[in-house]
Amino acid sequence: MAKVLVVDDDPVQLRLTSEVARKAGFDVVTAAGGAEALSILAGGSAVGAMVLDLVMPDLDGLGVLEAMQARDISIPVIVQTAKSSLDTVISAMRLGAADFFVKPVAPERLIISLRNALQIGELETALRTERARLHGEFRISDILTRSPAMDRTLELCRKAAKTNIPVLIEGESGTGKELIARAIQGSGDRAGKSFIAVNCGAIPGDLVESVLFGHVKGAFTGASADHAGKFQEAHGGTLFLDEIGELPQDAQVKLLRALQEGEVEPVGAARPVKVNVRLISATNRRLLNMARDGSFREDLYYRLNVFPIFVPPLRERPEDMALLAEHFLARFVAETGKRLAGLSGEALRLLCAYDWPGNVRQLENAIYRAVVLADGEQLRPVDFPQIGARRAGLDEMRAQVRRLPLPDGPIRIDETPPARRIERPEPKPQAFDRFLDPEGDLQPLSAIERDLILFAIERCDGRMTRVARALGIGRSTLYRKLKEYGIDSEEDVAA
Repeated sequence: MAKVLVVDDDPVQLRLTSEVARKAGFDVVTAAGGAEALSILAGGSAVGAMVLDLVMPDLDGLGVLEAMQARDISIPVIVQTAKSSLDTVISAMRLGAADFFVKPVAPERLIISLRNALQIGELETALRTERARLHGEFRISDILTRSPAMDRTLELCRKAAKTNIPVLIEGESGTGKELIARAIQGSGDRAGKSFIAVNCGAIPGDLVESVLFGHVKGAFTGASADHAGKFQEAHGGTLFLDEIGELPQDAQVKLLRALQEGEVEPVGAARPVKVNVRLISATNRRLLNMARDGSFREDLYYRLNVFPIFVPPLRERPEDMALLAEHFLARFVAETGKRLAGLSGEALRLLCAYDWPGNVRQLENAIYRAVVLADGEQLRPVDFPQIGARRAGLDEMRAQVRRLPLPDGPIRIDETPPARRIERPEPKPQAFDRFLDPEGDLQPLSAIERDLILFAIERCDGRMTRVARALGIGRSTLYRKLKEYGIDSEEDVAA
């Protein structure tokens, strides 16, 4: 569950409020004053909501709200106090308080308010993220992560955002490579400008050049007007080429020239067009291996791989599982209108134990499906039937692997035994092999026709009328071909 910060200078009230939140399943952090609460928030603790006492000796609740507003700390705050007035309530709400209680508060009321505040906070985060993404202002700080495995990735993103250096983002499908590209753009001097994303694997091979570099009217059949390619659309902004390993070889040559010269040549154009584009590319394949085997141009690889960034898969980021799951849950609850309080502990443990081969995209789809299926107040393991079934199958597979005999120690690469050859059956002769001679050359038509007539005579038991009918020729033609090919056959009177 989400982390809740409880702030109160009264030790008894602090303990009571904390126990109520803990029994409801929240992870509780406590602070005995306003200054300590701000210190916890500034320390990077992933606090989802805060229960704040209004009257405290060192720094009161209004002072904490003002400091949070000045530091741009946006989490839902529930204010509680023993003495209330209309002016106090108005002041707290203006400073961003999500709810207001007068002590003592009923435990059920506090739990409901906490759940609502957490959902509102997650929804506001989702809306802010989507708004920033649409306006090209998505920043590195907007990326939802707590995992140390992402620290190196985010550090490289911050450095890449300060320059216009070409960036190559590598990672498995669904890890959020496009999100990383948008964060680099939104944190640099091209924030707010155009961000054009192109999936190179989804463009037909004969249209790649037209889509990327554009074409002029009459350049080819169907080119009824001038068309600006993706490079020209991204002029002044960022061009994101996803799955760049799927780009055809001929398009790779023109892409290399566009990167080197800063200009593109539309199909059919008389002269090139200057473009100012920040290029970020991404791939879920190892481009270095593709360059070595010749399926990707080596010179283009080194041109793209100036600043590589690797995005780790979700299975290596267990600390992000709850954060991402709650983020997706809040978004889909708002979209579907369902009333869900969150993930149960059993459901969260199930999600954390799964390997997620589809990474964040698969988690997002699984949460969406679970929200649609859910009937209770929380998401339970039964709402993730596919994940549960796959998890059971994975456990069985691992049990089988453990039963296999293992070597006594590591095998050095120089001592690796040769792979066992697999005997494959001889391939069956193809239907067209009868048209080839023993040397593999095509047989002349006369030889094939002679064999066909002999096969027809044998199949029709020598009845020439049936043979002629089966071959679709007349009897006189059949007898002429028999004489031509030197085939002896007696007339079948009964035919």
